[in-house]
Amino acid sequence: MDPLLRIDVDRTGRTPLAVQIYSALRTGIEEGRIASGARLPSWRDLAAQLGVARGTVRSAYERLIDEQFAIGLGAAGTRVAERPRTQPSGPWSPEAPPLPELFHDFGSAPLVFQMGVPSQDAFPVTLWSRVLTRAARQTAAAPVGYPDPRGLPELRTEIAAYLAIARGIHCSPSQVLVTAGFSGALSLAVRGLRLEGRQAWMEDPGFPLTRKALDLAGMTVAGVPVDAEGLDLAAGMSMAGSAALIVVTPGQQAPLGMPMSLKRRLALLEWARRTDAWIIEDDYLSELQLTGRAAPALASLDRDGRVLHGGSFSKTISPALRLGFLVVPPALARAFGDVAACLAPAPAAPIQSAVAAFLREGHYLRHLRRMKRLYAAQRQAVLGCLGEISDRPLVIEATAGLTVVAALPDHARDVDIALSALAYGLAPAPLSPWYGQQPARRGLLLGITNVRAKRLGADCRRLAELVRQHA
Repeated sequence: MDPLLRIDVDRTGRTPLAVQIYSALRTGIEEGRIASGARLPSWRDLAAQLGVARGTVRSAYERLIDEQFAIGLGAAGTRVAERPRTQPSGPWSPEAPPLPELFHDFGSAPLVFQMGVPSQDAFPVTLWSRVLTRAARQTAAAPVGYPDPRGLPELRTEIAAYLAIARGIHCSPSQVLVTAGFSGALSLAVRGLRLEGRQAWMEDPGFPLTRKALDLAGMTVAGVPVDAEGLDLAAGMSMAGSAALIVVTPGQQAPLGMPMSLKRRLALLEWARRTDAWIIEDDYLSELQLTGRAAPALASLDRDGRVLHGGSFSKTISPALRLGFLVVPPALARAFGDVAACLAPAPAAPIQSAVAAFLREGHYLRHLRRMKRLYAAQRQAVLGCLGEISDRPLVIEATAGLTVVAALPDHARDVDIALSALAYGLAPAPLSPWYGQQPARRGLLLGITNVRAKRLGADCRRLAELVRQHA
């Protein structure tokens, strides 16, 4: 056994040996010194190493299994159960992942109620693998040379065609730049518009990563409140009338879900024209409108070239692609191509080629239709399960696309509840970090894409119990 996990048994103490072994192993698992999925020594091997009876080790293992710290696999042995990694409470380490307040883990399977990730089980893995393999083979056989930094022409053509059909945006492929997700599109926009050091609006509440990105770009960010019609333009003008940039989610406000009214859209476009400001449209989930037809994009109403439209394939295909796009007005296409070539070239060609084929062959639109039906049913199931909980510690405020927005009792700590939920395989997002202005509303954002029908009732009850404990 690893010397860091050495188990010392005290034969003279009052604590039974099985309990000592159990406690040492549990501590090692909770502290991360025994990794998730690691195979524990057999009863025989550990008993021989510690000089105890095999039944003693078996008793310790059975308790670990009962408490879901380990999984018994019969002849295949005993392995540590998969558990979400928690951030260390001590000083920052160079190995620590970035933005721990926003992301609980990277590269792991999505958890129940986790936002921002598509369904793990419903994705057409076999079809996508075939498309991806073919694209990799074609890219490997292509001439060796630098690809277009704006993105492969075939993908930009497919994106332009898709946006015309689905979002009402009529643009040429020359206006489309392929980026590393929406964050790449945002970075490209700020650089291309040369807005470092200027003032920006963003919705309050709004995506914390966007607020952080604007701050890192040296911009002064004003959190503008939203109401039932979306961004409150009058409030924005009174707070920061000289803003050079507005970042909005007009299709489905992130995270509360209301669309921006047509009156507000037209007023925002007029204000941008009059003040020479720019608008970045984050097309957050608009292609995944679960009821009715999605409203056309804000960019489809732009007649003065003030809107830059950004989107990604993270929530429809996979966030692991790190693939997004930015549509710029025709007058900016050349300058943004230069910025892409020098500072932000498009991601790897095989991934771009695969997504282009996925779009061109009709797989993408068929996949979206299936996902809308699935997600609508799963959202209804979540609402039903939460409604059956007797004392209703979670009050449903809105259904926002792929998220159920739940208010909490007074004084409940949403950040603490979200952290506690990770130990049970649940990953609701706290609402308060989405607010830049204080006081921040407290609540939980429950993603509906990766819930499991068989255990949904138990998961909702567990979450309700955590809320009661922290209320």
